[in-house]
Amino acid sequence: MCGIIALLLASEDDHVNQMLFDGLTVLQHRGQDAAGIVTAESPNHPHHPNRLHLRKDNGLVKDVFQTHHMVELRGNVGLGHVRYPTAGGSSCAEAQPLYTNYPHGICVAHNGNLTNTDELEGLVRDTYSRHINTESDSELLLNIFAESMAVQAKAARSAGGAKAAAGAKAVNGGQQDHQDQDHQEQDQDDIVQQVFRSITTVLQTCRGGYAGIYLINGIGLVGFRDPHGIRPIVLGSRRSACSAGAGTGTGTGTGNKMDYVLASESVAIDTLGFELVRDVMPGEAIFLDMRSGECHTHQCLSPPPAATSTTTTNNTNTNNTNTTTTTPSLSLSPCIFEYVYFARPDSIMDGVSVYETRLKMGEKLAQKIERLHPSHDIDVVIPIPDTSRTSALQAAYILGRPFREGFIKNRYIARTFIMPGQASRKKSVRLKLNTIKSEFAGRNVLLVDDSIVRGTTAREIVQMARDAGAKKVYFTSAAPPIRYPNIYGIDIPTRQELVAYERNEEEIAKHIGCEWVVYQDLVDLEDSVRSLARVDRPLD
Repeated sequence: MCGIIALLLASEDDHVNQMLFDGLTVLQHRGQDAAGIVTAESPNHPHHPNRLHLRKDNGLVKDVFQTHHMVELRGNVGLGHVRYPTAGGSSCAEAQPLYTNYPHGICVAHNGNLTNTDELEGLVRDTYSRHINTESDSELLLNIFAESMAVQAKAARSAGGAKAAAGAKAVNGGQQDHQDQDHQEQDQDDIVQQVFRSITTVLQTCRGGYAGIYLINGIGLVGFRDPHGIRPIVLGSRRSACSAGAGTGTGTGTGNKMDYVLASESVAIDTLGFELVRDVMPGEAIFLDMRSGECHTHQCLSPPPAATSTTTTNNTNTNNTNTTTTTPSLSLSPCIFEYVYFARPDSIMDGVSVYETRLKMGEKLAQKIERLHPSHDIDVVIPIPDTSRTSALQAAYILGRPFREGFIKNRYIARTFIMPGQASRKKSVRLKLNTIKSEFAGRNVLLVDDSIVRGTTAREIVQMARDAGAKKVYFTSAAPPIRYPNIYGIDIPTRQELVAYERNEEEIAKHIGCEWVVYQDLVDLEDSVRSLARVDRPLD
């Protein structure tokens, strides 16, 4: 789980550093191990054209970027990342954005996991002859795109030689100005197509759940999303302060200049004063051209309707070795854990309000409690802060029991689910939460959490409730039992770590020390999200 953000400002005199910092701060919940920003100065800068400025390190956003770092991050284009490592290690060398100097100078910020890394490592190392210096799958994503861009740049140079010869003849005919303008416009169009073809190569070659953004120095930004839309990315825009004319939306032109932002969640777009345009669709790329200020979109994968996939030859190889790539079928299948836990409640993902889905989860959870325990003796409903608060509020309403805040959270302690190491998680629970004893004393309490993963936190919380004087403790989860790892970007590497693996609800209740435990049914969880989706964009 990571957070990504990128900005293109129409005015070359403006700087994106503060906005990237603010955006990453808003996305800090998506990763707390490392943070990074890279900015690019305009090709027209009088002293440092196309200069890249990079700062990244382990730590929170507020700790990684000090004033002296911020003043060095100059430029009207930039890319930011907050990281929690689900692949690779925790070295600051793996903090993002990652950079390669050829071609152009390309940086990447990536959220998600690639599942065919062994195959990709062989392709990058043996076929492309590119060096991989980290264990991060993001470096593979960077090199595959860079290699495709390099091959196409070489082909464009060869074609350019032929154009130059034709241009020399045109000069003799007195048509030089007209030819120069045509060539400039053609070159610009060619690069846009090169970018989209390279994204197509990435999507055909890389399997997994991912969303990412490339910064191509001197050219622009391109955001993309995996063929199944598992990881989120959204587009926002606003009228540039340097705009001289009227107009709205994503249109461009000298009188209607636009600023653009790409981000993991719409909350970052809202906070920065942009308007949410839409989500990037599965298999789609959105290219923000820093030369013209234009926004280009392209659906990079269009499989035959009668087939789920097709096999093609990868034309980015540099040594004539043929490798096969597949064009996967497209579907909008976002990770449901984004709605359960990852995303902020004020975000909109694929047209669905995260807050409203959590209300639905609480409603369905309460209905299940009433079915299983119609004669329950619950006195009070208490959420485990913060993510479960919305679901707990609705559950209390449906159950007709008071909702109370029984735990107070210390906001300066890292989230336990994304803290490395089981010992760290257990130790941090009591540092992170403290009880209001009067809400527990002599009462039968229903604790509501968004999920139960390893069970370490749940067991500590149940004991805290008992220590505070609760008579009985019941525990509910807005998510179903998690019995198997998630390979698409959640840090659950083994089945044995999961409290629900090879245990039923009664055994889980005994393990965490409560009277009974109730999990959300998977069909109810799916309906909590699907029922709120747009009619014209249903979720798979």
